[in-house]
Amino acid sequence: MARTPVHMPPFPRRSLLRALGGAAALGALAGCGVPAAYVAPADRAVPDTSAADKRLIWANWPLYIDTDDDHPNRRPTLAAFEKRTGISVDYVEEINDNDEFFGKISPALMNRQSTGRDLIVISDWMCARFVRLGWVQEMDRARQPHVAKYLDPLLRSPAFDPGRRFSVPYQSGITGIAYNHRKLGREIRQVNDLWASDLRGRVTLLSGLDEVFALLMQGNGVDITRWTADDFHTVCDQVERQTRRGQIRRFTGNDYTKDLVSGDVLACQAYSGDVIQLQADNPDIRFVVPEEGAELWADSLMIPNRARHKANAERLLDYYYEPEAAAELAAWVNYVCPVPAAKDVLAAAKDKDTAALADNPLIFPDDTMRGRLAVARDITSAERPDFAKRWNGIAGL
Repeated sequence: MARTPVHMPPFPRRSLLRALGGAAALGALAGCGVPAAYVAPADRAVPDTSAADKRLIWANWPLYIDTDDDHPNRRPTLAAFEKRTGISVDYVEEINDNDEFFGKISPALMNRQSTGRDLIVISDWMCARFVRLGWVQEMDRARQPHVAKYLDPLLRSPAFDPGRRFSVPYQSGITGIAYNHRKLGREIRQVNDLWASDLRGRVTLLSGLDEVFALLMQGNGVDITRWTADDFHTVCDQVERQTRRGQIRRFTGNDYTKDLVSGDVLACQAYSGDVIQLQADNPDIRFVVPEEGAELWADSLMIPNRARHKANAERLLDYYYEPEAAAELAAWVNYVCPVPAAKDVLAAAKDKDTAALADNPLIFPDDTMRGRLAVARDITSAERPDFAKRWNGIAGL
């Protein structure tokens, strides 16, 4: 069943925090008399009421969990967890944009107050900001044996959170290249293929600073786990040249899918999960992990400071790392599953279409593809203001 991409906001918007860079905005607030944003470890927790109060509040993106085809408000994996544990989950689909959600809950966090949420899902580049600010609690891995056993090794230790002490991937994905093979009439294999003359005016790039840079750096042979400021500015120089010569049609959010489907665009920077959905209606659309590599990213679960049901949240998080639950979720959302062991569960499914998902490399990357994937070093708070200023000027944000 085709679904709207989970990251698509309901309306076009660029928030103040994105324009300034979240860390810069926080610094400005601190200079105006707002208490310092960083929260020390001793100030992050409150007494956990999980044992006596069997519930939790989980904030997630729209359309980012399995639902019952006949009863859209029923979520089978969540219902199974509630039945097994007796824990009631208040599931809220309130996250439409990382920066927007940051702005929504940051006043409470910087003022050492509860957000009213026990579990949140945000993209790893934003998770990095929360970890640096001390806004999330370290998890108790003793309550998460399935995470310890089954988490994909490629996702275990990002630069912003070594050992995943504060975050655990909910779903993952790849930023690569999508293209219409039939209309283009050839294959795309490398990042630099985007700059070919027969694609002039028919290419789009992602507009968000944190989404765009890694793939373009990989096209230059850069190790994105340790990229430098010079690498960033080299990419900006390249994109400026390609913009001037008319190669790039525009910079997009998730609406790149519309251009690709209509044929106005023949090749674009794209997310793997979106392309799986597009291929259901148009098999001519292909997704490629370029020969130079592609970025592996994650949307991760975190427990914000002063959450009152931390143990319940940790239990739910660990439940989704049981291969059976992970497989059921992966079959619906179609992003890269962070639990490789779920592949065997799907392969054994009686339904042919479900079983076929086990062989889809955009859900379970094969060894060749995995060898070309890397998790990018995130942009630091010191780098962000200058980088955002330069990139936003290029992308017209």
